[in-house]
Order: sequence, then structure tokens, then C-alpha cells
Amino acid sequence: MRDMVQINVDADLPIQAAALPYADRVEIRFGKAFPVVLVVDRLALDRLAAAIEDGRQQLDAAGRQQ
Repeated sequence: MRDMVQINVDADLPIQAAALPYADRVEIRFGKAFPVVLVVDRLALDRLAAAIEDGRQQLDAAGRQQ
């Protein structure tokens, strides 16, 4: 089993995205001094965006229930 890397993304964390056209991927960097890099294939971008949107909707729904 692989080790898991967990980062906390907050409003102050620098986030930068860069296209890697030669690899048909997008690189997303979190942080500056010791960045964590997420490399996403073009075909997975919509799934990643949908998962983030689903999480946002779940948070919104939980907030309305309280």
C-alpha cells in the first residue's frame, strides 16, 4: 500500500496551475517553499472538477441542515 500525502488547502495557500501540453496534463502546485504538485491528465480534469463541486455541494447541504 502506498503512503498517503495530505495537504490542507486554505485561503492563504498559494496555488498555481500550468498546462503541460507535451504530456497532455495540467500541473497544480500548492505552496511555495516545499510545494506539493498534483499532475492531472486531460481526460481526468472533468472528474476532478466534478469531485470538488460535489464536495462543495455536500458542505453547503450540511451547512443548511444546522
